[in-house]
Amino acid sequence: MLTRTVLTSFILPLLFILLLLCIYPINTYASQLSFQKSVSPSDIQFTYRWLDADGAEQNVEFSLPSEALHVAPTTQANYKPDIAQRYVTVSLMKEAKKINPREAIVSVKQKNDDITISVKSTKPNMSDQILSQLKDVQRTAYNDYLEKHYYTRFTTLFNEQAVKPDHLRYIAQTYEAMRPISEAFYDKIGRVENNRAYLTLLLGWIQTIPYDTLEDRVASNGSGFAPPLGLLTQNRGDCDSKAVLTGALVRAFLPTAHIVMIFLPHHALLGVDINAIDSDEKLEIEGKTYVLFDPTGPALIRFGDISDDTKRYISTGRYQVEHID
Repeated sequence: MLTRTVLTSFILPLLFILLLLCIYPINTYASQLSFQKSVSPSDIQFTYRWLDADGAEQNVEFSLPSEALHVAPTTQANYKPDIAQRYVTVSLMKEAKKINPREAIVSVKQKNDDITISVKSTKPNMSDQILSQLKDVQRTAYNDYLEKHYYTRFTTLFNEQAVKPDHLRYIAQTYEAMRPISEAFYDKIGRVENNRAYLTLLLGWIQTIPYDTLEDRVASNGSGFAPPLGLLTQNRGDCDSKAVLTGALVRAFLPTAHIVMIFLPHHALLGVDINAIDSDEKLEIEGKTYVLFDPTGPALIRFGDISDDTKRYISTGRYQVEHID
């Protein structure tokens, strides 16, 4: 009697689990079987093996000339407001020194990430004129700092003013250097003009590259973002990093296609304007239909499909779009 009870308590839950597996199939997860990198004075050679969504083994190898590593940064500096404002403060103080102290007394003070400018003058309208001049210098210096460090302003879904890595600039500056990778995948599909086959193969490869979590695009200050060439060399990246790398490779393969990056609060994916099929997840943007795809991993989500969480964000309008030129 005791044996039957024990068996029943074991078998019934097992049968229940098997039933759930039949009703709710488990996603296939990315598996990078091997990664090799070989550096020489003239180039960097990459070799990958991975399992695709059907469990079939895939492989690709390509080399990038050493000069490719110099077209854009391979690491992204963290954005720190106080350091950015220090850069601006120095520019303001240099400009203030040019002002004749007999005409006006200028004070520039920085406290953390805030800057205060005061101007005193006995001449009519002189204070306002100099203050306006310094405000222009302040804006120009801040823009210069962002550009030098590959950052750009953006407004979040919650209407917060923030700074993030300049994803579009990385794509624009690196996609030409990525052409050897694009050619390698084009060779893999037999150099047939089949956009879907190319994008499916490319997507599975990028999804199997080890994944770093993006906790918060604003709070991270870009600390987890890996530029395309940096992602390849370190073989790791978060969703923003993988989306930028994929965007560059799709642009290299489809130079005239309309491509978009789609930002969710803690995620990023892509859309491309190619011929869609009925089962594709699509998004209408400014009169064009974009087929959606998610390069993040570790789940091997097929081209034209997205996760349920992503569907909910998009269906409720909780997303932002940037067009890749």
